[in-house]
Amino acid sequence: MRALCRSRYRARVGWLALILLAVVGANTYGQVRLNAWSGSFYDTLAQRSFWALGNELIAFLVIVGGLLTLVVSQTWLQEMIKLRLREWLTHDLLDRWMAPRRAYLISHAGELGVNPDQRMEEDARALADLTASFAFGLLQSTLLLFTFVGVLWVLSSQVVFQIDKQSFTVPGYMVWCALLYAAAGSWLTWLVGRPLIRLNAEKCAREADLRFSLVRAHESAEVIALQKGERDERTILNGRVNGVVNIGREIAGGIARLTWITSGYGWLALVVPVVVASPGYFGGAMSLGGLMMVVGAFNQVQQSLRWFVDNFAAIATWRATLLRVMAFRDGLDRMGAGGHGGDGSGRIAVEAHPEGKLAFKALSLALRDGRAEFDAPVVEIGRGERVLIASRPCADKATLLRAIAGLWSAGEGTIQVPPGHQTMFVPARPYLPLATLRATVTYPDAAAEFEDAAVHVALARAGLGHLVPRLGEQERWDKILTPEEQHGIAFARLLLHAPRWVFLEDTSSLSREHQLLMRRIFADELAQATVIGCATSPDLAGFYARTIALRRHGAGLETEADEPAPTAVIPLRKVAAA
Repeated sequence: MRALCRSRYRARVGWLALILLAVVGANTYGQVRLNAWSGSFYDTLAQRSFWALGNELIAFLVIVGGLLTLVVSQTWLQEMIKLRLREWLTHDLLDRWMAPRRAYLISHAGELGVNPDQRMEEDARALADLTASFAFGLLQSTLLLFTFVGVLWVLSSQVVFQIDKQSFTVPGYMVWCALLYAAAGSWLTWLVGRPLIRLNAEKCAREADLRFSLVRAHESAEVIALQKGERDERTILNGRVNGVVNIGREIAGGIARLTWITSGYGWLALVVPVVVASPGYFGGAMSLGGLMMVVGAFNQVQQSLRWFVDNFAAIATWRATLLRVMAFRDGLDRMGAGGHGGDGSGRIAVEAHPEGKLAFKALSLALRDGRAEFDAPVVEIGRGERVLIASRPCADKATLLRAIAGLWSAGEGTIQVPPGHQTMFVPARPYLPLATLRATVTYPDAAAEFEDAAVHVALARAGLGHLVPRLGEQERWDKILTPEEQHGIAFARLLLHAPRWVFLEDTSSLSREHQLLMRRIFADELAQATVIGCATSPDLAGFYARTIALRRHGAGLETEADEPAPTAVIPLRKVAAA
């Protein structure tokens, strides 16, 4: 609630809620008028007066017409509030998820980071819908309760008991009966339906697993077909489906047991108020119309009190969804700007270099199976250098790049980095967003920030001039473009953004033509850029002037780095974990 009050959506939701509150209040008044009319109507029937019955029917149409208008208005307002709540909650989660580095960090946070798409789409929708429904359902029930408790308390004076020729009344008799009846139903509902809270939470998790597996199979359909892995993939999917079915079976049993209480409770409500009020009617102190008014008020009170009974199963779903969304939101907040690491033994500080260079001071990377450290306490890379990171296994140099980017904080020491707007990381597989081709080429900046001519020149330089006519099209470019064309997109981005510092994750998968193109780009347009790379090849011989080697040490045997160290080798040794 505090988050909503601080958001820019508070005015929209607030005004809708105030109007709905007024409508609910008017609806409650209409219900009181309808209950009073029912007493007059049945008394008129007892009098057998045709003209009086006509007047009662006209009054009924007026009351019901007003109530119908209020109910329609209340329905529309409630749906709009659901929509606005979902809009706020989805944007709130997206703002936190798309904060710098958090989407990556949460994906490595264990169960908390599994299926974030479901938490931001399905869970946010369900939470918004259920919250609005419950909030105003509870409000309406509360107003009806307090209103009709007063009515029922007054009408209870008409229920007169006679024992041994003595007559007496019990103050608030019908109110106490309604409270007792509702309390018994609520207690039984809670007792029988409590396991549904846990079951619904587990159902959400298993549904998310199935959905993720289906999306993964769809995205990997080509690889699965080439390797004839449909049978194995079907076995995996069967396990996910069985998980959903098994938990669904448990929920079905729980709902069936709960239905014994809720349905039986509702049917008994047809006769219970008549039975408990019958002494007054049979004693003659209460007319038929008075009996109907008492029954109507009793039903309004017990229906308001049984709100918990009627909504327990949905409340279980709401609570499970709320806990999932809260855990995800709190987890994103805890991530902050921190990194992710292996053994959690310490944190690497990442700060700006005072001279715009890249430097490592007393750096010690904590890896999952050891540690890696520079021999020299201070390692610095200046502007314009071409530096190769060499290691075996290759994953170690990727970890070093993630530490530079602030995505891996496990370890000790300090990394001083150049200005972020001068830096560009080029992953082994370029990311192509769901956008137009123009926005894909200019990513991560907006397409409007670049002139058409600049985009055309960059594509032509990257060997993608044939794609210029398709710049306005929006497609799944990661599916349409070949791997070579996707690498060409990465080169076009480099040319457009012209970074001063370029970090190349892995260029070993590039074709010979693209490796030669890369040499030409860094020799011409990006000649002043500093390049830190993780792989080389014969076509890049002489491109890197300096090598930083990551070496493994353990059991008295040192493994050589996977790349030559032509000049200025600064070894990075890996120390086995204690």
